[in-house]
Amino acid sequence: MGHLQEGLTGSIEFIVDDEHTAKEIGSGTLEVLATPVMISMLEKAAWTTVQPYLAEGYGTVGSLMNVTHESPTPIGMKVECIAKLVAIDERKLIFEVDAYDEKGHIGGGTHERYIVNNDRFQTKADAKKSNSR
Repeated sequence: MGHLQEGLTGSIEFIVDDEHTAKEIGSGTLEVLATPVMISMLEKAAWTTVQPYLAEGYGTVGSLMNVTHESPTPIGMKVECIAKLVAIDERKLIFEVDAYDEKGHIGGGTHERYIVNNDRFQTKADAKKSNSR
């Protein structure tokens, strides 16, 4: 296992399918890559970049996403989502994220994640069910 450090970069690729469209997920009416799907894939690129560098039982959770979605991508086109770790502030990780389709840049911005103990975080979330008002 390596050392978590600024400059780590990772990416994921996927082909836009019906399940990724604004029409299918309800964020719009068109058969193009939905913004929430692009955001989800940018998050995946970020967490998968740092996960191998975290201690056993730890992961990251998203806390802020500030991105633009500048260009539509049709069904059948490949998309690459790239995340670069640009700052580490104790448990807070800040990433630059960018998405590209086969014709160029389609969106990007910044994303923050926090390192958490997975069991403790899940327990805290689950406690909301028994403490609901």
